[in-house]
Amino acid sequence: MLTRERVWRARLLDQVAPQPGETVIDLGCGTGSFAVSLAQRAPGARIVGVDPDNDILRRAAAKAAAAGQNILFVEAFARDVAAVLGDRAADKIVSSLVFHQLPMEEKRRGLAASLRALKPGGTLHIADYGRQTGSMRMLFRIVQSLDGYENTQPNADGVLPDLIVEAGFTDVREVDVLPTLTGAIAFYRAVRP
Repeated sequence: MLTRERVWRARLLDQVAPQPGETVIDLGCGTGSFAVSLAQRAPGARIVGVDPDNDILRRAAAKAAAAGQNILFVEAFARDVAAVLGDRAADKIVSSLVFHQLPMEEKRRGLAASLRALKPGGTLHIADYGRQTGSMRMLFRIVQSLDGYENTQPNADGVLPDLIVEAGFTDVREVDVLPTLTGAIAFYRAVRP
């Protein structure tokens, strides 16, 4: 795939490092592939997939069942994750290739809700398009033509780390960057104080 999906998913899974007994939310879980990987990596962890598309969630539930994984799937927008699942409900929240699709205000609201949904000391992990430079900026035009310029340009300009700090997270780090045929995917990690 153009995004080197297998590579970035493996890196993100290693970064999240889910543990038995933890509650891990996959924010914008889509068809549930990454949620299933989280569950397989950490038997005994509580994995919750969140996505606003009920049809996609049905596919995710079927995928999890076929893999023998007990995953809770919840229909909600990122901005509603704390309201739906509760404040301080999760040890970790992970999101992959979601925030670049959101309008700026939804990016902010989703990050603020993620902060509320995490326990103190909990961690946020995001793999998404980050600052695009040089040839990566040209390749990222493919994503922008599909997902829209207005929502994706802030990511290309490198806004995510600042938004994560603005939401109240600490120790915000860009852990890694992976060049792909559609632009550079950045891996971020942050802590809820």
